[in-house]
Amino acid sequence: MSKYRELLEVIVSSSYESITVHDYLMSLADKCIILRHDVDRAVDRNLAMARLEATYDIKSTYYFRHVKDVFLPDAIKEIASMGHEVGFHYEVMDKAKGDKEKALEIFRKELEDLRQYADVTTACMHGNPFAAWSNRDIWTNYDFRETGIIGEPYFSLDYSRVLYLTDTGRTWADRNIRVKDVLDVDQDCMNSKLTKDVRSTDDVISLVRSEEFEQICILAHPNRWCDSIFGWTTEFVMQNFKNIGKAGIIQYRKMTKGYERASNISSNK
Repeated sequence: MSKYRELLEVIVSSSYESITVHDYLMSLADKCIILRHDVDRAVDRNLAMARLEATYDIKSTYYFRHVKDVFLPDAIKEIASMGHEVGFHYEVMDKAKGDKEKALEIFRKELEDLRQYADVTTACMHGNPFAAWSNRDIWTNYDFRETGIIGEPYFSLDYSRVLYLTDTGRTWADRNIRVKDVLDVDQDCMNSKLTKDVRSTDDVISLVRSEEFEQICILAHPNRWCDSIFGWTTEFVMQNFKNIGKAGIIQYRKMTKGYERASNISSNK
């Protein structure tokens, strides 16, 4: 968290406007940093990050999952009371086991639950790397705007203008460990080229300080940010084990696609 404080200090000393996902979609600010957090687990660390941001008068977006250890009304209300945006971190395709009609029913119900404690206008999919489905695929059949949601970061941000930085896998580097947290963009676009050089939080700080890019979206998972040595070490060890599994999944998919491509070429001869 002390390192995250350094990042916040650079942001507030810059000429960037720090805004939530909702405010970006409503205002389309010219020069801004969109701060976004996925509340996956360890709600106490999310609260610590939200309180720290509030001391700098920074407003962020916190996407809450609808699971037992995360969907905590008191935490949701406290984060909203600080001026942060509360959004819905949905995983309905996983829960519906790929049934899109059932997934939409779950989405509407869980969104209604969350709206009992905060004004929710944006939603962002949760990516379980070991699940067979991608939660964003529900929107190939439906329109999230019909539920009163005005935007979804994976669909609603223009990544030809917005540089996307994420600590997924406990690293900022664009490594082959991202199974679901990927952008549907051209491989030669700004994000694919530039994020390969951003490996540490110090690199992120330097990038913000340079003010080279007009618009940046920073996704930080608060459960990974901890000053406690025990908590930090546990997160470090567990995430490294998880990354091995994620890298294996990606490599398997590449091999499968290569095999399918070779089979198609052979059958067309």
